[in-house]
Amino acid sequence: MSSAASAYLLVFRESTPERYAAMSPEERRGALDRWNAWCDDLVAQGRLQHGNTLAPEARVVSAAGRRAIDGPFAEAKELIGGYILLTAESLDEATAIAETCPSLPYGMVVEVRPVAEACHLARSLGWSTMRGPAEHPA
Repeated sequence: MSSAASAYLLVFRESTPERYAAMSPEERRGALDRWNAWCDDLVAQGRLQHGNTLAPEARVVSAAGRRAIDGPFAEAKELIGGYILLTAESLDEATAIAETCPSLPYGMVVEVRPVAEACHLARSLGWSTMRGPAEHPA
């Protein structure tokens, strides 16, 4: 990989977790073995920077009523099951890597997002980082 490589977040959404329940233990083990081999290959290529699975419990915090709401939520069609922080040359390359995810046949959906240096609010100010230009320290 060249020095132009950037970080991309792969967000794994479990859209049909009931498919795993319908599989035999051997089929589930095979699916997990393929997942682990895929991740090991990404590590060997120097692409996988970090990753984790996420527990099904969740809370959503918002300014509405200044409270945290327990989840997951019945209206959610998909649960975020985990993520990988990936190194790739472009969004197209990161997408091509996501397309090789061995869990896609089981209904998993992978969202591919570039990691940005600044949020939309900072970018609206013309800043390229969250702290802004050096002459305007936060």
